[in-house]
Amino acid sequence: MTSRNAVPVYTNPVLNADWPDPDAVQVRGVYYLIASSFNRVPGLPILKSRNLVDWEHAGHALPHLPQGSHYSLVRHGSGVWAPALRYHDGRFWIFYPDPDHGIFVLSAEKAEGPWTAPHLLYPGRGLIDPCPLWDDDGQAYLVHGWAKSRIGIKNRLTVHRMSPDASRLLDNGTHVIDGDELPGYTTLEGPKFYKRDGWYWIFAPAGGVATGWQSVFRSRSPFGPYEGRRVLEQGSTAVNGPHQGAWVTSPRGEDWFLHFQDRGPYGRVVHLQPMGWDEDGWPWMGTPASDGGPGTPVTSHPYPAGTSPRDVAPPASDDFTSPWLGPQWHWQANPRDAWCYQGGGGQLELRPQANDPVNLRELPNVLAQILPGTPSTFTTSLELRDVPPGTRAGVVVLGQRYAWLGIVRTADGYVLGGGTGGEEPAEQAMGRRVLLPGARIELQIRTDGTPRSTFAWRSGPGEPWEVQGWNFDVVEGRWIGAELGIFTASPLGSRESGSVIVGPVRVETAPVRRATAPQLAAATT
Repeated sequence: MTSRNAVPVYTNPVLNADWPDPDAVQVRGVYYLIASSFNRVPGLPILKSRNLVDWEHAGHALPHLPQGSHYSLVRHGSGVWAPALRYHDGRFWIFYPDPDHGIFVLSAEKAEGPWTAPHLLYPGRGLIDPCPLWDDDGQAYLVHGWAKSRIGIKNRLTVHRMSPDASRLLDNGTHVIDGDELPGYTTLEGPKFYKRDGWYWIFAPAGGVATGWQSVFRSRSPFGPYEGRRVLEQGSTAVNGPHQGAWVTSPRGEDWFLHFQDRGPYGRVVHLQPMGWDEDGWPWMGTPASDGGPGTPVTSHPYPAGTSPRDVAPPASDDFTSPWLGPQWHWQANPRDAWCYQGGGGQLELRPQANDPVNLRELPNVLAQILPGTPSTFTTSLELRDVPPGTRAGVVVLGQRYAWLGIVRTADGYVLGGGTGGEEPAEQAMGRRVLLPGARIELQIRTDGTPRSTFAWRSGPGEPWEVQGWNFDVVEGRWIGAELGIFTASPLGSRESGSVIVGPVRVETAPVRRATAPQLAAATT
């Protein structure tokens, strides 16, 4: 029997799905977290928490990408890269990079919004991972990294003077840390700027997304010189590439570090590490090394002091009773009003566009959500109404390769459709043609822990599920995890008419197991 006073324990990852490049702040006892969103729209998702472990949606800061015509097409790997979130002078601030356009800034009185329109602070290609610092004397600075894929430069960090209102930069920048001059360093990026006890701190990962580590650098001047050390690495744990995140301090003065782990098809999941400071003023993270070297990630740990578990989580299922799309959904490009209608009556109406590119990776009006990090089942229904022949609608697992299953309107009726595809235009259709009794079909995507997805269908409630005769090895997207989605499209040149009625979406996942501190101690002795 567990004592009433037993301390609750969390298990990493605290966000077991694709929340890439997290940054976070604590304001009046509430923690806010943002993540990069790349080509997904709406972008810049915002979560909030009372305990750093259990998170819920608070909104999106970016209803559409500002380069409207450019992002009317699907731009895999572009859009919003690693952002920074800060609270200064009574406002929340987000600085985010678009590697093809520059560094943008927006602000709001409340994290839930409304947010200002993005202001282009620093135009240019290859500018990534910005983070501001407002100093005690009123001066402001900005640090950022570089993307070799856009400008041929990487592995260095640059600091600028910035106007305190974040409207402009005041100089051309100073390269303060060059990873090429540090033994073993590659791909130094993702800097976060802080100040503590008279030291300027830059927290920055290196070594690559899947295999890297977390470093910190300090100087008495924002422009250096900086000295640094590694503070968190995989070691003998199963947590590869633990890095790039946020240092936050609780109202009780505890320090914590949120970071990601790249899990391939599952994306970049978020871990929470305890953090503190050694006698020389350097931070430690996770489980400290006995020899003073880098710490390693913890698997489980007591909740932050004074907090307890909360029954909240980012949503996945949607009953479509709201008059607007739930925050779990996003499109693959800037949306148009004609793509869907939701009246709040328990159904979503998707309107086929005459834009079927054959390759679903290039279809902007795929409505998707992130793949859960544990085995899951995604269930919904689709009904075609007055759509032209050749229109297809279905569910899809979308990454750099994809698979779909659904219903196709033919000149003679309705058939089961499906196939697989990827970055090449050719799509491989499913092997057998199945006539359907009507215009409605129920569909499932069942994903195991491999992850491998199996598709199933039935013509109506109470009918047995027919499992499709092929499994699909799920793969990641471009800098993101795989997605689960719903789509419809008509052939190019056809008339745009009719609709696809989407029934409630139910997403079921394996339950989260929690322990208490005594149970944790017993399991490790």
